Amino acid sequence: MGRIGQGYDLHRLVEGRDLIIGGIKIPYYKGLSGHSDADVLTHAIIDAILGAMGEKDIGTMFPDNDPKYKDANSLELLACVIEKLHDCGYWIENIDSTVICEKPKLAPHIDNMKLKLARVLKIDTNRINIKAKTNEEQDSMGRGESIAALAVALLG
Repeated sequence: MGRIGQGYDLHRLVEGRDLIIGGIKIPYYKGLSGHSDADVLTHAIIDAILGAMGEKDIGTMFPDNDPKYKDANSLELLACVIEKLHDCGYWIENIDSTVICEKPKLAPHIDNMKLKLARVLKIDTNRINIKAKTNEEQDSMGRGESIAALAVALLG
């Protein structure tokens, strides 16, 4: 029987940081604020996987008050989660995700995000879906103040 989990993350956009989404550095004059690299997509995927496993969230596994996670590469955090997933006898059937971002446009980067994530998730790219949506200039995401991501993971 499969197990399903959902994940969500949101970070503010600030100047002076790189914009990392799905493990890809995206050219933009702002980046996401956070203790780690603040990769909203990877964080949402981590939470979806942990949720499907019946585990606590990303903040419990990688606390933001622990200095060893300061500026951590989120793909490395995801790799730790995947190791735990496999140790528990689970595997990923598929990931479906959405990034909510007014600017920059993410469509040109989605294939690279899928490649990068697939390597860490140890699955084929056709088992990862990434959609980019705007918030039609509504709320903090629509005003370009933040970026959010949602993800669903199905485990076997």
